[in-house]
Amino acid sequence: MTARPRIAIAGLQHETNTFAPFGASYGDFVRADGWPEMTTGDAILDVFSPLAIPIGGFIRAARDTCDFLPLVWASAEPCGFVTDDAFDRMSTMICEGIAQAGGLDAVYLDLHGAMVVESHEDGEGELLRRIRAITGPDLPIVASLDLHANVTAAMVELSDAIALYRTYPHIDMVETGQRTYALLRQRIQHGKPFLKAFRKAPFLVPLAAQCTDLEPCRGLYAGLPGTPAGGVLNVDLAMGFPPADIAECGPAIVAYGTGEAAVTAAADEHFGRLLAAESVFEAPMVSPAAAAGYAALHGRKGTPIVLADVQDNPGAGGTSDTVGLLRAMVDAGLRDSALGLLWDPETAQAAHDAGVGAEIDLVIGGRFGYDPEPFAATVRVEALSNGTFTCHGAILGGVTVSLGLMARLRILDERSDVQVAVCSIRYQCLDQGLLRAVGIEPSEQAVIAVKSTIHFRADFEPIAQEIIMVEAPGANFCRNDQVVYKNLRPGVRLSQGG
Repeated sequence: MTARPRIAIAGLQHETNTFAPFGASYGDFVRADGWPEMTTGDAILDVFSPLAIPIGGFIRAARDTCDFLPLVWASAEPCGFVTDDAFDRMSTMICEGIAQAGGLDAVYLDLHGAMVVESHEDGEGELLRRIRAITGPDLPIVASLDLHANVTAAMVELSDAIALYRTYPHIDMVETGQRTYALLRQRIQHGKPFLKAFRKAPFLVPLAAQCTDLEPCRGLYAGLPGTPAGGVLNVDLAMGFPPADIAECGPAIVAYGTGEAAVTAAADEHFGRLLAAESVFEAPMVSPAAAAGYAALHGRKGTPIVLADVQDNPGAGGTSDTVGLLRAMVDAGLRDSALGLLWDPETAQAAHDAGVGAEIDLVIGGRFGYDPEPFAATVRVEALSNGTFTCHGAILGGVTVSLGLMARLRILDERSDVQVAVCSIRYQCLDQGLLRAVGIEPSEQAVIAVKSTIHFRADFEPIAQEIIMVEAPGANFCRNDQVVYKNLRPGVRLSQGG
């Protein structure tokens, strides 16, 4: 090992909803969206070191004592299967970079942990297999993973250590990157592999029940160790990503350390807490009509009611174009209200063609079969945007997003006053800046509808009078027992989710 360890760093991010109606091609990873475009080489250090994501935290923690070999970082918005072509091309970039690197002391990977490829149920595990075929068994490899990772036996076996986010909304991504570097530093100093423990839960937890601001997740994550002690270096809990129909879907515990008995005991302790919480995981949802009707009576400008369209969350593979909640908002006569982000490139283009102030007839959203029909309306084009702007919320703070042509449309209906923020590149409504980009000031609304499951809470909860989870149709189902799984390992229980 050199005085300054030389570390190859790379990132490949995708959360795969195997029930979603379309997948991710290579082009989806190349382009920018809510996160930067595919980035290679030294540009990774410049682009990502300031950002509040794991690789940024890792770089900041390690740059004074390590040398980096930056390879590639790429992500695509959650959706269906990653194509073999996309996975092979990106994994080749990583593997060839490692193979051609010369002397390396370690590899760091910024991964998600729930990527499913057309030919590989366990995308991250397959990537690690390909890397290990080059490095051999002894080179330290560490990875940061999302809280929703479906951690697999292969991921644990083929890496030296894994660190996972501990918050949902994910506001500790930088800290996770820093913890990952701490584990790598300890692994290099230790000079041999850590002892590991891995436990997989026999049940699934609905995504809408995984918020770490609420019980039982709040208590489960608060109980995880903050610092190494007694031969245990790290214990983490992954909640899993239930819309992934794979054998190893579901929650897991991973533990690392230098004392076998201590590591085993720590894993068993936290696994026992997870098992005991099974019956407490709930995600209560109400119908669009009930939610909109309640909001019509109780919403007040300045302290809006936030309606979360949890099952059409593009951050979990939803199409972000369903109109069940929008239709209910109009039918309920909501005023001073807004919905975002609705993904509809055709509608955004039509608005730009018509120009601000134009009144046009449109058929909005509903293009993937989750709604009986799209939403037909006469709208007034209130504002237009090129979709490139910087966000400042707890998750996207400082990130410049690129969502293509955007428009603010006012539904012209004598019963109601509903505005819709339309975008051309699908992205989760998790930051107030996404609405401000088209002139909607969230704090001035009485009701805000967001296509998000939990992440919106980080930026919208401080202004919200109340949050209501709405059960409108979408690809991110939040009642696991209403979906037919074909590939789960035998005996896995499906939580009803409230």
